[in-house]
Amino acid sequence: MSSSRSPWSKRSLTAQAMGHVDPLTKAVVPPIHVATTYIRDEDNAYSSGFVYGRPDNATIREAEGVLAMLEEAEAGALLFSSGMAAATAVFQALDPGDHIVASKVMYWALRSWLMTEAVRWGLKVDFVETDNLDALREAVKPGQTKLVWIETPSNPLWTITDIAGAAEIAHAAGARLAVDSTTASPIHTRPLNLGADIVMHAATKVLNGHSDVVAGALAGAKADAFWARVVNIRKMQGAILGPFEAYLLMRGMRTLHVRTAAQAKSALDLAQRFSAHPKVARVLYPGLPQHPGHDVAARQMENGFGYMLSIQVSDGEAAAIRTAARVGLWKRATSLGGVESLIEHRASVEGPGTPCPPDLLRLSTGIEDVEDLYRDLDEALRG
Repeated sequence: MSSSRSPWSKRSLTAQAMGHVDPLTKAVVPPIHVATTYIRDEDNAYSSGFVYGRPDNATIREAEGVLAMLEEAEAGALLFSSGMAAATAVFQALDPGDHIVASKVMYWALRSWLMTEAVRWGLKVDFVETDNLDALREAVKPGQTKLVWIETPSNPLWTITDIAGAAEIAHAAGARLAVDSTTASPIHTRPLNLGADIVMHAATKVLNGHSDVVAGALAGAKADAFWARVVNIRKMQGAILGPFEAYLLMRGMRTLHVRTAAQAKSALDLAQRFSAHPKVARVLYPGLPQHPGHDVAARQMENGFGYMLSIQVSDGEAAAIRTAARVGLWKRATSLGGVESLIEHRASVEGPGTPCPPDLLRLSTGIEDVEDLYRDLDEALRG
């Protein structure tokens, strides 16, 4: 079932996990299928459609169906054992010698992989500030560039890349456009509708929303030969998500609309208030009119501007680290998108070569009372 063939909205379909009812028990919660092998028919065929647990699983199909519906993905969706497994599968589907253009500001682990492991695969990678379409256009090499990879909003500076503009540039050069839309989620942005070929999510984050599943996801615009290659990579490398994790992910997605609405509202409130705070030099959040990417974000995002923001502390790096040490309600932890609000000094995590300013604190807004969140961080900033 998809929203285009249903009278119900995406929110309603997501809340009910596509309206699935277990045919055996009539349960409204889909069961967890943990089998690794399946009975053949008498003619040696597999009429059930399932052969073995490494490439496929019924519970995983259920969760993939929800995500494909949300992203309006004609090729469907694929769940992986982590966001890194999902992202690297796209690059592994390229050929040695292929050229890649990627966002300069992006998830640090993937940037590190591209600078090290991708080179060993024979791939050529250039990093560029993709929020500058002129710079992107100059970096793309017609006939050589096979993939443009952008992250928007980009972690942790929350720069905004024009997806439609990037797609036009990529396609004109004969390349595909892949978008890491982890921090936007399909509630705020649907890259495939803006011209992207593939969208990636670190599903560990807001898609799951409860900080208890490590997962990754891809959704494809078209079931072409490249998408088939990605599907085969997941199958042969055994990078599929486990059925219990898929069940938890599907459970998390059922509340995605209400969680993201609350988180985006609180994030905007905090961004506005900390913009005037005497201990904050700068707030980075695309929902603020003064943000350089605000106009593009307003055009390609809906239902708010997401749940992530960063603040730069007026008194520098040491003060930022002390602030993170003083909070009580905010939790000092890596990751983002969960129901609990997290704070992190990113430069310490990313290490040498990070584009992250040393005075920056990354904030992932949860669903707590926004007044409590403000008071806790305000007191920590003031010492």
